Amino acid sequence: MSTITVRLNKEEETFFKNYAQIQGQSLSSLFKRALETVIEDEYDLKLYKQSFQEYLENSETLSHANFKKELGFE
Repeated sequence: MSTITVRLNKEEETFFKNYAQIQGQSLSSLFKRALETVIEDEYDLKLYKQSFQEYLENSETLSHANFKKELGFE
């Protein structure tokens, strides 16, 4: 396991420690969860932008009923 140092001023330290205490988490867990959330959100946004661009380039869509027919459910 590795150790990473994060430099905080006194206000940041107090703010983050208080929040971690309210959440019943360690600072380490709080920072890891926050970083995971940011990375996941950025990745989701990237996928959305790619998907939307693909949709703009080929906007052919199917209704739910037609999709079911194609799958053989009707």
